[in-house]
Amino acid sequence: MRFGFHISISGGFSKVVEKAKIRSCETIQFFSRNPRGWKYRPLDNNDVETFHTSLQSSGLFPLFLHLPYLPNVASKESKFYSRSIDSIVTDLERAEQLGASYLIIHIGHRMESSENEAIEAVAQAINQAFDRARNSIILLLENTAGQGTEIGYEFSQIKKIIEGVEEKERIGICLDIAHAFEAGYDLSNKDGIERTLESFDQVIGLKRLHLLHLNDSKTPLGSRKDRHWHIGEGYIGLEGFRWLVNHPLLKHLPGIMETPRKDTVEDLKNMKVIRNLVG
Repeated sequence: MRFGFHISISGGFSKVVEKAKIRSCETIQFFSRNPRGWKYRPLDNNDVETFHTSLQSSGLFPLFLHLPYLPNVASKESKFYSRSIDSIVTDLERAEQLGASYLIIHIGHRMESSENEAIEAVAQAINQAFDRARNSIILLLENTAGQGTEIGYEFSQIKKIIEGVEEKERIGICLDIAHAFEAGYDLSNKDGIERTLESFDQVIGLKRLHLLHLNDSKTPLGSRKDRHWHIGEGYIGLEGFRWLVNHPLLKHLPGIMETPRKDTVEDLKNMKVIRNLVG
């Protein structure tokens, strides 16, 4: 398994590889713009060129772009539905410019909509985005914890979304370990992991799984509360992650950590812990 972190783009893309090297990353995830706002500037060509040059000798792959936090395509009633589709289109195009093979999106909140209406809204938004952004970037749906009105916390919901997507070859899954655990899938022990993977394969298909978000959970199994925590220090624990990173059906996948950080120290600690579980 290739390990990495979500890397900050503060200071520009030209600084990303350096930050990744400090953390001993083999793969990375990043935003293409401010994750907490709608406004954005065009990419700076010189900054992107420097980023590409630094990538060539870095050994970092694959690259994952993550959509900002504000877009929500799970409710057509939201005044931001159309703007959210625009946001997906923009980042599908930016992923190609930046050399990322994947774009990760949060499935979203249904708000006042029914579950079926939300599922239809997500699928239609993806279809519209794919029609407008004609490239080979794979869009990864990230499972949710089921907090509030979130959808996509059950594999069956994600399956229904995929069924509504016309260009199915352009869609995949990012399985967030903490979210799955918080949604009720027990990933803290071997038997629970086997049951979860069997369910995932039967409902969605493991061929669609392209990435793991390796986050421990600060809240208990089935809490429906999204709280990431340090590897081995949460309710999933070291043994859960030991089984996950060595599992024959998962160990070929990249694993990105989104664990809490105030400084580089926490990332270095989590990288050491996760690497020590391999083998």
